[in-house]
Amino acid sequence: MVTAAFDLLDVTVEDLPVCTPHLKGTVEGLNRAVEGMFLAALPGYARQPRSGKRASRAKDEVLLGFEGFTARLLDWTLWWNTEHRPVPLRGKTLLEAWLDDPTPLREVPAADLWTFTLEDAGTRTLTTCGLRFRRRDYVGPWTTGQAGIQVRVRFMPHHDDRIEVYHAATGRYLGPADLADQATDEQISAVRRGAGRSLPPSEEGPGGFPARALRCQRFAPTTTTAEPAQRLGAVTAAQAERELAAADYTDVARLALPDLIPPAPPPAHGRTPPALAAGTAPPPPVPAPAGPSADVAPEPDSRPAGDA
Repeated sequence: MVTAAFDLLDVTVEDLPVCTPHLKGTVEGLNRAVEGMFLAALPGYARQPRSGKRASRAKDEVLLGFEGFTARLLDWTLWWNTEHRPVPLRGKTLLEAWLDDPTPLREVPAADLWTFTLEDAGTRTLTTCGLRFRRRDYVGPWTTGQAGIQVRVRFMPHHDDRIEVYHAATGRYLGPADLADQATDEQISAVRRGAGRSLPPSEEGPGGFPARALRCQRFAPTTTTAEPAQRLGAVTAAQAERELAAADYTDVARLALPDLIPPAPPPAHGRTPPALAAGTAPPPPVPAPAGPSADVAPEPDSRPAGDA
């Protein structure tokens, strides 16, 4: 996919051998600069040294949140490009060196670049319920009255709340389609708090409810502003209800007391280990034999003497 994109953009592709950082000096140098000049000064930095002994972190050290880390990284990036003057540039900043470079630039439309971030999911038939993708329905305003046409679905990995639809024959972009009947934020929060532990693997696969994917949380990228992290992953209300119902059943089953009523005693002719026999119920009492017993005196006759 990368090679195909570079061919369309007229970019020269040169494969470099592995374990050769000296051939990628720009990238490796920037990585070392980020680590040594930025990450090492942050609270909680704990790079494993070559000696094998990691310095202990202060117990009262306050770590940065996502927004705080993003703000500091953006400030450092601005300083690196506009104020930092590396020695090889002879007193120039990276921005000044970029502007002074006479190499011509060719701007690529943003729509073309965005297309390369999408994966192809093949062709499908548009129905009155929308598009069926991974056993879920997607609809859009443009899908009304378009049932029966063949379309091609493309999607961005990990962004399953929306798909992009193209005409299968002409390749013309038709528009986006959003996940129908999305679950509310309260339902998704309840699912993330631990629901879905009892769903069978058949329901948690790529085409079923993404319970495992929700527990392994992913976040959208942040590139320009320090804003709160945006979680990825969308589910329908029906999937959330099924997940929460399965969680309720798991909680009830966890409260069961299998030892409350001991099992029946083993038969007399069986060979049961003493350790297992001790946990069984005692045998039922033996009923008294029917008829008079030799040890019990007969009751006196209560009839009148004249009736004898």
